[in-house]
Amino acid sequence: MKVIEAGEFDDYWKDAAGQGEDGTVLDRVREIIAAVRAQGDGAVRRFAARFDRSAPDVLEVPRAAAKAAWEGLRGEDPELAAALELAADHIRSFAELQKAQFRDFEYEMAPGLFTGQRVLPVKRAAVYVPGGRFPLISSVLMGVIPGTAAGVEEVLAVSPPQEDGLPNRRILAAAYLAGAGRFFALGGAQAVAALALGTETVPRVDLIAGPGNKYVAAAKRLLYGEVGIDFVAGPTDVLVIADGSGEPGRAAELAAADMLAQAEHDPDARARALVPGRDLAGGILRAVEQRLALLPTADVAAPSLDAGGLIIIYNSREEAARIANTIAPEHLELQTARPEDWLPLLYNYGSLFIGPQAAEVLGDYSAGINHTLPTSGSARFTGGLSVRHFLKTVTTLRCTPGKGYDAACRGAEILARAEGLSGHGESAALRGRR
Repeated sequence: MKVIEAGEFDDYWKDAAGQGEDGTVLDRVREIIAAVRAQGDGAVRRFAARFDRSAPDVLEVPRAAAKAAWEGLRGEDPELAAALELAADHIRSFAELQKAQFRDFEYEMAPGLFTGQRVLPVKRAAVYVPGGRFPLISSVLMGVIPGTAAGVEEVLAVSPPQEDGLPNRRILAAAYLAGAGRFFALGGAQAVAALALGTETVPRVDLIAGPGNKYVAAAKRLLYGEVGIDFVAGPTDVLVIADGSGEPGRAAELAAADMLAQAEHDPDARARALVPGRDLAGGILRAVEQRLALLPTADVAAPSLDAGGLIIIYNSREEAARIANTIAPEHLELQTARPEDWLPLLYNYGSLFIGPQAAEVLGDYSAGINHTLPTSGSARFTGGLSVRHFLKTVTTLRCTPGKGYDAACRGAEILARAEGLSGHGESAALRGRR
């Protein structure tokens, strides 16, 4: 893990941010999309045999199998089932609060001119759930529940097939609990292509949400426009701002624990910290080394920290905030004595964790906020997965005779003729003359 001074950050970041798109991945994904477009289910099964653990003859999973997976989980591991139910309740409550912020309205802009808004859910959405080394059962809840809370008629849960031809049983159980309407054993770029384009047995959806590997991300990017997406997610990251306040040694332990929690996701994950001095930086380094020696996932976390682990020493709150806003982290933690003093200075982050007790892992699992968040600096322009991704805000116009209506017709006619669009002008003039 590297330690640098704040003055070195800009040069470091310029080099770190200069990584381009992997052209080989894009070329492979283009081939997969073209094959699925031309050959449908046959291509999906062929790529499943090549990339997944099995190639099931039947891609859709019976609802009875999902129900059995949930009932089996409750019997075999009631503690895990209870934790999933707790998380689902919190996520659903938060999603319903978000939904309440979107409302229909109609407003009389001027006499006779009624402008309006309708908030409509998409008809069919799919939530992709990775099923690799760490099957993310929590991601099922984070994707499916906002979709159902938004009022989507049909939410599909999609995850790669295991050796028996079904998705991971815990993923299937979580999807049933979350309220998914249909279930599919689909993985990788071929899953995204099948959902975006439709095949003989996979229905075409309006929106695909959820994280995935670089092939899934590339497929979402390439198919955006033919299907809606939440956003393109890259490797996960965290930035911890710590000031060393509180119980001696605890600040370093908390920062180290949360950095390791992020690093264990993937060798490409990025764990970073901002601290006010070298003493705290050294304490974090020692705590990371001690914890890493005991961590079962050290084979993943260690390469991550070696490749991109970073501690930056700042000189002022303003300097630290500038660096944080430049990084635009997926997760931003404020492990400081007075976190409220930092809030006005920070604006680029996927989720903000305020105070040392607000562990990022609570956001990952059980607090109710969503853990599918913008990565790779995209928090500069978007937020995390939420009810809004499953909603369309459409506008309406209703007109009746009136002074405001007449003025609008005349204004439209003038503007249309100024642009040289005579047909537009005639359309407005015809109504204005009446």
